[in-house]
Amino acid sequence: MRPYGKSEQLAKRRTRALKLLESGKRVKEVAKIIGVTERSIRYWQEEARNPKDKSSVRPPGHPSHLTAEQLKALEQELLKGAYEQGYAEDYWTLDRIARLIWDKFKVRYHPSSVWHIMKRIGWSNQRPQRQASQRNDKTIQRWEKYVWPRIKNGVS
Repeated sequence: MRPYGKSEQLAKRRTRALKLLESGKRVKEVAKIIGVTERSIRYWQEEARNPKDKSSVRPPGHPSHLTAEQLKALEQELLKGAYEQGYAEDYWTLDRIARLIWDKFKVRYHPSSVWHIMKRIGWSNQRPQRQASQRNDKTIQRWEKYVWPRIKNGVS
């Protein structure tokens, strides 16, 4: 399991451990200072002696099933609206987006995983705002500007 912290923070921790080892401290002492197991210290020591090729190291997490081009195409489809996809109401849900991804790209995502894709393309979770058909915006603005301040300040 990956420990908490950004990659840079974890790298600093490893570097600190290696410097402590170089200064003459024992593995057990360094593990206690850093707050990791002795096995981790030995692993870092071995990794420092025999470094891996940087191109073979990948970022943490599962790689995406959708390419950058597919993400752009998905966003274009989403911008067309849900009506375009045959839905009765013009809003997107994670279930609907998961279905769209399957229909367009034949990649299956659980609706809860679709949220990560939406964050990656810069979309947020907004619920549709319902407004009464009798709503009068000018009256509301006038009330907020003139009536509400008098009520708030206790002036008659």
